[in-house]
Amino acid sequence: MAGHSKWANIQHRKGRQDAKRGKLWTKIIREITVAARAGGPDPDANPALRLAWDKATSANMPKDNILRAIQRGAGTEDGANYEDIRYEGYGIGGAALIIDCMTDNRQRTVSEVRHTLSKHGGNLGQDGSVVFMFKHCGQFIFAPGTSEEHVMDVALDNGADDVQTDEEGVIEVTCEPGDYATLKQAFDAAGLQAEIHGVVMKALSKVQLAGEDAERMQKIIDLLEDLDDVQEVFTTAVLDETE
Repeated sequence: MAGHSKWANIQHRKGRQDAKRGKLWTKIIREITVAARAGGPDPDANPALRLAWDKATSANMPKDNILRAIQRGAGTEDGANYEDIRYEGYGIGGAALIIDCMTDNRQRTVSEVRHTLSKHGGNLGQDGSVVFMFKHCGQFIFAPGTSEEHVMDVALDNGADDVQTDEEGVIEVTCEPGDYATLKQAFDAAGLQAEIHGVVMKALSKVQLAGEDAERMQKIIDLLEDLDDVQEVFTTAVLDETE
């Protein structure tokens, strides 16, 4: 069962994100530019830009890169006109997938997503086919050994909906999406650093996958994340990390 531990999966996910940092920066820069173009260059008055800025700093993006992206977005028309699109589908073992994209060409994006899924054992679903399996929320995950009492005090004083600690000592805090920025500022001020945090689509149920099924599912997720138009991939799958 060790391979199914939440902490092992978190560390695995962080390792993969670090390995893809260059590609991740490109996606975040696009998100910053679009947010600044739509809502202005002030992150305090533009929640979408604040969230994108937070993603950038979490990915260790230099501040100069962030500011250049904001300036590009807030300036004159420069570059493609992107729109947000969400696709829903299934991977291995019936595990649900939400694939959030930012694209200037819907036909290209849906073709690439559909091809990736169908080629590797998944399939694209209809709108609404899996979204009910997820909750849109702010999420903070703290490492084992973090003071549960300290996290709970800060969380409940600053708009959190729920605080849960599992048998490994992993602490998960959730909140409404609109309360994420306030709660993050409060955790930062209290010296509490979450291992993973963001506004996410949190799976309400889990599909455990092991062995070859886990490898096939991981491949689908990796290939989807590697698509230029894909910003985020969320899944109900929990992958066994044992080799």
